[in-house]
Amino acid sequence: MARKYFGTDGIRGLANGDKLTPDLAMKVGMAAGTKFVRGEHRNRVVIGKDTRRSGYMIETALTAGFTAVGMDVYLLGPMPTPAVAMLTRSLRADLGVMISASHNPYDDNGIKLFRPDGYKLSDEVELDIERLLDSDMSSLLAHGRDIGRAYRDEEARTRYIEYAKRTLPRNIDLGGLRVVLDCANGAAYKVAPVALWELGAEVFTIGAEPDGFNINHKVGSTAPEAVAAKVKEFRADIGIALDGDADRVIIIDEKGNVVDGDQFMAVIAHSWMEREMLQGGGIVATIMSNLGLERYLTSLGLTLERTQVGDRYVLEAMRAKGFNVGGEQSGHIILSDFTTTGDGLVAALQLLAVLKQQNRTISEICARFTKVPQLLRNVKFKSGKPLENKHVVQAINDGQATLGGGGRLVVRASGTEPVIRVMGEADDEALVASVVGQIEAAILAVV
Repeated sequence: MARKYFGTDGIRGLANGDKLTPDLAMKVGMAAGTKFVRGEHRNRVVIGKDTRRSGYMIETALTAGFTAVGMDVYLLGPMPTPAVAMLTRSLRADLGVMISASHNPYDDNGIKLFRPDGYKLSDEVELDIERLLDSDMSSLLAHGRDIGRAYRDEEARTRYIEYAKRTLPRNIDLGGLRVVLDCANGAAYKVAPVALWELGAEVFTIGAEPDGFNINHKVGSTAPEAVAAKVKEFRADIGIALDGDADRVIIIDEKGNVVDGDQFMAVIAHSWMEREMLQGGGIVATIMSNLGLERYLTSLGLTLERTQVGDRYVLEAMRAKGFNVGGEQSGHIILSDFTTTGDGLVAALQLLAVLKQQNRTISEICARFTKVPQLLRNVKFKSGKPLENKHVVQAINDGQATLGGGGRLVVRASGTEPVIRVMGEADDEALVASVVGQIEAAILAVV
């Protein structure tokens, strides 16, 4: 069954656009609330959000929906996505909700849902909720004393800060480190600077003045130039760039160079292997991760399990096959010893631990492998299904044949934006550019 509302990471779109409206948000609250009402206790849901102006509107609509079907609502305010997942478990809630469009511009927003154990919903549960969304839910309404209440949780930030701090090895503090932290004017702008400072780091914070419209704007993990410039200006040891909801992280070394998620995972895999913490005999990454990472892990006697794009699919593979490290090139790093989803701050703390233990620079620590030339193009389209066009299919088949067994080609529709992502990689950079260019041209010719 095709999904009408949910994409690869919850429901996402233009706030007050064709899909994401207050009406839909209220219905999501009613449908999801009904799905997770269980037992005789007073059922509760926790709701966090990032700093987008539209978050107020969606938060209020969701609250109306949840309370209408008898759930009590605990409002966390601006809070990272992984904090919502953690607090869902910690507060013994029946459901967790994060209002965020992650790295998207401010005028988008989204709704992510978490089960009581802090994991994202399965495809099957999302489909059940979709069926409810398109049905008459008037019979589901609570009445009288059964209607839910809403509360503002003032202690949530402190809970998450203490939780994040405890993930750092006990014999390590961050004293003596100069850290530039970019909060993307997003959900972590209050918690992340405090956590790093309390652990002993000297913290220079940027992207921590949200106004409802500047989330991810020229700051954060999608614009690492900002933190790179500050690393050089303050002669910092490291730069840490979070995205709007702080479930992903991009590292900047002391020279101002970007360290992506692939190099990050290579460091953690090697470190945890040496500490006998690594489980599963390797790590999990997506089809977008660089071939150089796979070759590096092989040299260590480790494996790379690949999944389709989306941190939820990485996590599903980790749980099914016994891995405890996984992630995406974009900076979603999942460390299941600590979290049930990507957590930019917790992941960064693990890298900082390696930095303190080895007493080397970040550029030295993170130079684990030479990247195989990789090119990614995002081809916008307005409507239709260009990947089903016979000319596009033929161009893709020809491209794969050209790259042969020594290269990789991935062409897929984004689950969050109206674009086709075309990625090619091989040792011959010019060949990759030619193949990707030909497929891009074929797509543009039919959209």
